[in-house]
Amino acid sequence: MKALKQTNLSFPTQTGFYKGKVRDVYFFDKSMAIVASDRISAFDHILPEPIPFKGQVLNLIAEHFLNASKDIVPNWLEKVPHPNVSIGKKCEPIKLEMVVRGYLAGHAWRCYSSGQKELCGVIMPDGMKEADKFPHPIITPATKAEEGHDEDISEKEILSKNIVSENIWKQLCEYSLALFDLGTKMAAKQGLILVDTKYEFGFYENKVYLIDEIHTPDSSRYYHLDGYDERQKAGTKQVQLSKEFVREWLMKNGFQGKEGQLMPDMPQEFVQEISDKYISLYEKITGKTFSIMNSNNLENQIFETINNELS
Repeated sequence: MKALKQTNLSFPTQTGFYKGKVRDVYFFDKSMAIVASDRISAFDHILPEPIPFKGQVLNLIAEHFLNASKDIVPNWLEKVPHPNVSIGKKCEPIKLEMVVRGYLAGHAWRCYSSGQKELCGVIMPDGMKEADKFPHPIITPATKAEEGHDEDISEKEILSKNIVSENIWKQLCEYSLALFDLGTKMAAKQGLILVDTKYEFGFYENKVYLIDEIHTPDSSRYYHLDGYDERQKAGTKQVQLSKEFVREWLMKNGFQGKEGQLMPDMPQEFVQEISDKYISLYEKITGKTFSIMNSNNLENQIFETINNELS
């Protein structure tokens, strides 16, 4: 199947366009249409090969969780008229990623294992092992970079730089922890542990809204619940559901997004493996069967869908 690497569309009433690492965003007066492409990023770099069906997987998982969380915080999503397309309110983004961590994993573990026990102003307990559960979830925010790497930032720095007011910061923290609690409960019903995730917020008519995707394998990390305790006691690696396996493959092939490192070529076998894993992730995370959509003339389908909805 042909993957959707990018879209180059133009609409009569369009007011702007933004190309993110994964999404192509078309702006209209008070609305926006987000196209989830099949691009994949890791270490803040877009990988050379798109992954068939990845965009559909991310878009539909995000819809699943955004609809489930509307009672916690209003969100931008209004409709999903196509598996790759979401349409909703055009919010003014807050340039922060609210990263919530329930377990010591990923970036936090890499920092911790190197001797760094403080992350974003949060002190992590002594004596922890990889994949151990924190006493309570912690928030380790990051700045939202226009280009290049997002940077860790503390609450103190956020407030001193006036990125948001203290009242808005408290609201973002409350929303983030409540969303993480919901995600944790929904994951448990699927036999999963929500390890860590990120949330993004914005303003619409001076009110805070949840924006972007939530609880997808691009923005979140999951463990299998079954056998978690046994694996921790034995010191064996946890079974993970996320795109961490892509990062691990890149690291094995000498790439971690650092200056001077070359992005390795991706064999088609690995591209297919990633595609299969994303579909499996969708089914495991949502409990639904993934419906493969014919990708012939996909860009034309997307144009017609957005044009009919917004032009």
